[in-house]
Amino acid sequence: MDALLSALFRSEEEELDILDLLAHVMLFMAACTFFTLLVENVPYGRYASSKYGFPVPVKVAWFIQELPAFLLPLCLVFWTSSAKTSLLPNQLLLTMYFCHYVQRSLIYPFLIRGGKSTPFASFALAIVFCIYNGYMQVRYLSHYAEYPADWVTHPCFIVGSVLWLVGWIVNVHSDHILRNLRKPGETGYKIPTGGMFEYVSGANFLGEITEWAGFAIAGCSIHSSAFAVFTAVVLSSRAVAHHKWYLAKFEDYPKCRKALIPFLF
Repeated sequence: MDALLSALFRSEEEELDILDLLAHVMLFMAACTFFTLLVENVPYGRYASSKYGFPVPVKVAWFIQELPAFLLPLCLVFWTSSAKTSLLPNQLLLTMYFCHYVQRSLIYPFLIRGGKSTPFASFALAIVFCIYNGYMQVRYLSHYAEYPADWVTHPCFIVGSVLWLVGWIVNVHSDHILRNLRKPGETGYKIPTGGMFEYVSGANFLGEITEWAGFAIAGCSIHSSAFAVFTAVVLSSRAVAHHKWYLAKFEDYPKCRKALIPFLF
């Protein structure tokens, strides 16, 4: 892996410049995505459409599309040499990243019950994004990120870590609630209840947005911030779309429930 990266980049300074560029490009992508999603929802799940390519079975899609976000970073950590991976702040931030993607790529896909197939275009774009972001996040943390020795006691790291943990728990718990809405043999949609679903329609999205916002605060880098912004743009749009869909489909849907932010929005 070191030999491959050495062949791609003439120096560490050049690779760091590329990582910074990737982060700024992701911020630009977030802005473009924001305006695109004002017109049309991300085409997967209940909003899937055949015009975006042939359908990929949902379990297969989630497993394959998320796996690069785990495997490529794993190779970057274990098949490259860097003193940064022995530093506690870097180790803890890498642990946050891997904790999410172990669950998302190796556990979550096999727990899915039912679910609509994913159009190939959405599936392919998700693979590209996972490779792109996985390389950017983990290469920076494992090779370039520098933090003070006492960074783990800094308010940014403490607050960010707590937010990450809360977001991760909310995300995993909300997915659990959604999986168990239907009894064996049942089909169709039901109103989710319990946990943060008592307050917002997009509880799972709120959890993931909070998770990566915390990661960005703890990491204090343009790379983690770009990912947090992109995630917030995509998932907040999806939460709003779900909220409108629930209100239109269920006459008894709780009117006090918000789309994404409890009591506010």
